Amino acid sequence: MQSAVQNTYPNSAICKLLNIKNPIIQAGMVWVSGAKLAAAASNAGCLGLIGAGSMNPDLLKNHIQKAHKLTIKPFGINIPLLYKDVEKQIEVALSEKVKIFFTSAGSPKKYTSLLQKEGCIVVHVTSSVDLALKCQDAGVNAVVLEGFEAGGHNGRDELTTLVLLQQARYKLKIPIIAAGGIGSGAAIASCLALGADAVQIGTLFAATLESSAHDNFKRAMCEAGSASTFLRMKKTVPVRLLENKFSNSIKEIEDRGGSPEELLACLNKGRAKLGMLEGNLTEGELEIGQIVSEIHEILTCDKLVDNLAQDFLAARARLF
Repeated sequence: MQSAVQNTYPNSAICKLLNIKNPIIQAGMVWVSGAKLAAAASNAGCLGLIGAGSMNPDLLKNHIQKAHKLTIKPFGINIPLLYKDVEKQIEVALSEKVKIFFTSAGSPKKYTSLLQKEGCIVVHVTSSVDLALKCQDAGVNAVVLEGFEAGGHNGRDELTTLVLLQQARYKLKIPIIAAGGIGSGAAIASCLALGADAVQIGTLFAATLESSAHDNFKRAMCEAGSASTFLRMKKTVPVRLLENKFSNSIKEIEDRGGSPEELLACLNKGRAKLGMLEGNLTEGELEIGQIVSEIHEILTCDKLVDNLAQDFLAARARLF
């Protein structure tokens, strides 16, 4: 039986820009999206991203080399620009022939022209239309507009994906990738209808077989309810977490008016690695999006992408 993915989606500006079949980006996530996941997503017709935020330059190099062996399709890396190793990471990625860079957590102005001179495509992740317009002025090829439904670190404005797309559709001239709360083909159809050229999905890919998330974390995703995530540390570095003892301890500090320094000290103790990679569901930081409640089983990337295509077709049939 032929996969539903074949000729399902329109050939959008992002598909043409990134040379991919499906307008779906697998988000670059710390401790979760290594070479195996990125390659599997790319082989499924999407764009896979290696999450460089949790990798030193040597480890990033190893993952890029591994991804090159696992796929001949395009893949890229996500680099948070505020980390200390960012310049070394970029140097490593360029030396390993990476041509697609998704940047986040900082201004893209410093690195965009440098990367484009090397023949690279630069996409920046942002949480508001005002910031997206600044990214456009900085010369990026496209932007990710990420609503606060998304897992991990979020913008302080708490703008939803639905609102962001409506705010942006007539203001931006560069391609838009919608992110945050996208867990179905119907959601993809909605984003495309609102002017997005593609979507970025993190949570669903974090729960795939190829993800490097710990099995404990994946099981917790499957057991999550409709209100199992909370946006913590809103006044410092907002981050959406699955509720557990650690996230509740953050809430206790916030409720008693703890200082930003105390909050950051609590967060910066290897908590993300402890939770997401090592599987400590009590003391670890478990970054995940609101749509986690719709995950009920661990799928391969191929099966996930096929399910999204089937649901997209059903949504399109309902509309037209």
